[in-house]
Amino acid sequence: MHEINEHEHEHCHKEHCHEEDGCCCCHEHDNDEGYIKKGIIRIAAGLIALGIAIFTQGAVSIVFYIIAYVIFGYDVVLEAVENIREGHLFDENFLMSLATICALAIGEYTEAVAVMLFYQIGEFLQGAVVNRSRRSIKDLMELNIDDVNILKDGNIVTVEPEDIEIGDIVVIKPGEKIPVDGIITQGSTSLDMKSLTGESVPVEKAEGDSVISGSVNNASLIYVKAEKRYSDSTVARIMDMVENASSHKSETESFISRFAKIYTPAVVLAALLVVLIPVLMGCDFRTWLYRALIFLVASCPCALVVSIPLTFFAGIGTLSRKGVLVKGSNYVELLSRTDTVVMDKTGTITKGEFEVTDIKGGETLKYAASLERFSTHPMGAAVVDKYEGEYLDAEDVKNITGFGVSGKIEGKTILAGSKRLMDSEGISCDDGYNIYVAVEGKCIGAIAVEDTVKPDSKRAVDDLNSLGIANIAMLTGDKKEIAGKIAKDVGIKNVYSELLPQDKVSTIETLYSTGSSDIAAIGDGINDAPVLARADIGIAMGGIGSDAAIEAADVVIMEDSLAKLPVAIRLARATMKLCRENVTFVLAIKIIVLILAVIGKSNMWLAVFADVGVALLAVLNSIRITRM
Repeated sequence: MHEINEHEHEHCHKEHCHEEDGCCCCHEHDNDEGYIKKGIIRIAAGLIALGIAIFTQGAVSIVFYIIAYVIFGYDVVLEAVENIREGHLFDENFLMSLATICALAIGEYTEAVAVMLFYQIGEFLQGAVVNRSRRSIKDLMELNIDDVNILKDGNIVTVEPEDIEIGDIVVIKPGEKIPVDGIITQGSTSLDMKSLTGESVPVEKAEGDSVISGSVNNASLIYVKAEKRYSDSTVARIMDMVENASSHKSETESFISRFAKIYTPAVVLAALLVVLIPVLMGCDFRTWLYRALIFLVASCPCALVVSIPLTFFAGIGTLSRKGVLVKGSNYVELLSRTDTVVMDKTGTITKGEFEVTDIKGGETLKYAASLERFSTHPMGAAVVDKYEGEYLDAEDVKNITGFGVSGKIEGKTILAGSKRLMDSEGISCDDGYNIYVAVEGKCIGAIAVEDTVKPDSKRAVDDLNSLGIANIAMLTGDKKEIAGKIAKDVGIKNVYSELLPQDKVSTIETLYSTGSSDIAAIGDGINDAPVLARADIGIAMGGIGSDAAIEAADVVIMEDSLAKLPVAIRLARATMKLCRENVTFVLAIKIIVLILAVIGKSNMWLAVFADVGVALLAVLNSIRITRM
């Protein structure tokens, strides 16, 4: 049986290709209908030859047995020969070829051909299953666009997406996909973004709004100014991420690869001993050779090397369909083991949409807005939005990470920022506000800015608790009182407030030292990059609009919803459960059949079931994850 390929080998033109980690065969079926048709013709032709062989006698019968064998097994034998030439001796092709050729040599024609027949049937059915699973991901991320319309010199010109330049005006009709990230310059519409976020509710967009490539224009004609080239767009990055997800092997997959390397030569040696020891003791050679052949066929490890990668492959595809992109099967395994979750507050638990609720001091807002317009902090943006007057000219403006902004206005040194900033400068201010303003070392006023909790944050925390993740912590640079109130609203008991970026990393270290072993950190993927990097698994929220999030995080939740996290953990655990079921089932069946083969209570048909049948059952079990 073919293993799911770990990489999309550009150089692979054969049906099989090899990697260092053992037998790993590409089985590309770009044309599903052609693959199915060829498979049916091959099996039908082989069955006709086998039927003629069964109902004839003598040399004619033998000739048609050989023809049937060649039809069913020519590629297996050729691959075994090629593998031997390349140094890949002990694999499934070698075992199948050795067992069936020996069976032909001792006159067991029907069983030799049957082994190859059922092997090919298993290959055919498994190929169909793999195509379906692979197609589910391709359908999810099938965001490629053949051509687009752009506005040039007042005329609409059709070009390929790769030819779009930054600044071009793209004309997008109803039903068409947006090819590049950009801003609507004319028109309004609703966008279908379920391929990106997993949510089916359309998103309303109007002139001035940003749009993401891969979204489908539902309603009316819009004009979009390209802000990125096609190769740099969100959809291109997502597709690249999904295509390369299987390059990161989990511990389970790595173990199976190492196991197969030891297991396969071991069973070949065991089969040889099954023949030699009894024959040296005077037993019948033909009887024990037949038992050894059964032993070889039943021992093929393909059920393991196929079903485990396929389980992860299907799991990653299912997560993608839910709007959660995982960069590799190793992260699926880590996600399943998560026992501690630390999360940022702003933009993760809360909306990150601040508004000014109170202002103390007549000149406070004017000074604050004149400085905060140079800041990228969302609280600063709220101050700027609140101010409606003329800005004061500011010079030497500096953003002080984690503290605030400083600058000179009318020759005076102005500070606008947190209580920590004021304390560090020895400036006395009243408590209870978020932003304080000081002129020439004296506090002249303060501004209260509040954020609101997302509707699904409390449900997400409750769901995490129901999954047995009791250790949930909130890390924030906000004031203790504000952080405590937000945490209480959503049900988080462990709160670490007034933290600078480096303090958040130190908090993670403290959690590790106090017993937490598998920590998942979730944030915006940019400001929280150090924390995401330090934790066992970093999860970026709302990555749909953030290139940095897609590149930096191990897992990207495409929709800005914390409720996707427990969904992802639940699916990761289900994936690992299926892996354990497959390993247990496959090994148990093989051990039983191998023992029966040695004591003479098995035959080639049971061996075929232990190989092809068990592999197929394991594959079918693996794809159960796609229905969750």
